Amino acid sequence: MRPLIPLALAFMLFALPAQAEDEPQNVIVTSVKSDGFVDRVEALGTTFANESVTVTANVSDKIVEIHFEDGQEVEKGYLLVALQRTEQRAALAAAEAVLSERKTAYQRARELESRQYTTTAQLEERLAALREAEANRDAAAARLSDREIRAPFDGIVGLRNISVGTLVTPGSVITTLDDLDPIKLDFTVPAAYLATIRPGLDIVAATTALPDTQFRGEIRSVSSKVDPVTRSFTARALIDNPDHALKPGLLMTVQLLRNPRQALIIPEEALIPVGTQNFVFVIDGGESPVALRREVHTGARRFGEVEILNGLSEGERVVTHGTMQLRDGQPVHIMEEQGAIKTLGGLTDETTTVR
Repeated sequence: MRPLIPLALAFMLFALPAQAEDEPQNVIVTSVKSDGFVDRVEALGTTFANESVTVTANVSDKIVEIHFEDGQEVEKGYLLVALQRTEQRAALAAAEAVLSERKTAYQRARELESRQYTTTAQLEERLAALREAEANRDAAAARLSDREIRAPFDGIVGLRNISVGTLVTPGSVITTLDDLDPIKLDFTVPAAYLATIRPGLDIVAATTALPDTQFRGEIRSVSSKVDPVTRSFTARALIDNPDHALKPGLLMTVQLLRNPRQALIIPEEALIPVGTQNFVFVIDGGESPVALRREVHTGARRFGEVEILNGLSEGERVVTHGTMQLRDGQPVHIMEEQGAIKTLGGLTDETTTVR
């Protein structure tokens, strides 16, 4: 946000009567600065979880254990819910016992075959029996696993929809699980920008749900086709969300930061438009400064500032207040020199928090 001019100073500039032509004109000036500049494209987007799943049961049985609370953060493999599994545990124990016995039998047969006390055919029979026992053990373990519902990835569980003793069937919703860091932001962009919107481009996004906060992100992918009805395409950005402040389903305004570059910047109030041309008053001289009228060519604009394509050099001083009564070559009295407007690479003003 640009610093305000003190009321007393403004009164002196604009309330005083016109000065004689040979007297210096009171002015306020600022220096031409070089700063990071970008072209902005605005769009609307919706947030989505990086990964999202509805946790359901695979089999029919009663719930005997619940190991999570609403909104709990869990890691991949964490046991969320256990169904009745006494029979499956017993079956797995039996399968492991048979597997252990057949491993022993196979090792014994290998030793005998190496000493030629048994035939190779008998060794192969022992090996086949061992592999059958391994398969039976794996099948028993899979049946037990169906009754132990675990988190498929790191994330935050949603609301619990079941209780201990609930009889669930395949497809019964137990809860949801969302990975919120990073969070995806999908938005549509007019096809006219297709050539310039690419993965790696920076964005700045904001939402009314979190006022005075902006979120930095980066485009990760662009849709492979253009909608023939709207003539627009979808881009997807990723935004770091370590504190999980952003939730899926939020509407966000998106500013795409195209063509990042260094540019010469001056305040908009320094411009004097005349028809299709733009002029500024440049301060020339040291102890006895004068204001010289000079034509400039402007580029893009942002937050009260304008990009100068040519006509000025970095460090030159231009008049920002007091131009109404100035004429080319008139002496001036510099009452104040404004500081540069504080921005973060030209992306935001000083009152906004950027993450």
